[in-house]
Amino acid sequence: MVRSVLHTSTEDITICIKRITAMRKSIVAATVMVSACMMSGSVLAAESGGGAIFKANCSSCHPNGGNVMNPNKALKGMKNSKTIITKVRSGGGGMPSFDAKTISDADAKRLADYIIKTFKK
Repeated sequence: MVRSVLHTSTEDITICIKRITAMRKSIVAATVMVSACMMSGSVLAAESGGGAIFKANCSSCHPNGGNVMNPNKALKGMKNSKTIITKVRSGGGGMPSFDAKTISDADAKRLADYIIKTFKK
């Protein structure tokens, strides 16, 4: 009789330890997921400026500030945001135009600032 009580008690302890271990793993997994979400939120916030706009709308034709269709009209060295915004709005020379519904005025300004800052000669 003593054996069965000890056996049950040891079995209960084993089950309890397994449950605690599973809970710890769940807590660690949840902590990792929450941390990853918080970090990706920071990355998204950083990527929501002119760089993200450029990447989404311009980088395929203007990699590294160049111009795949007309290398003589690269973005490198542009210094006037109004000129850039006008080109964004009007397009031309193979470049599509981007209206305010596609790229808002505020985003067009962010994009122009990004181009000027990033693609210096």
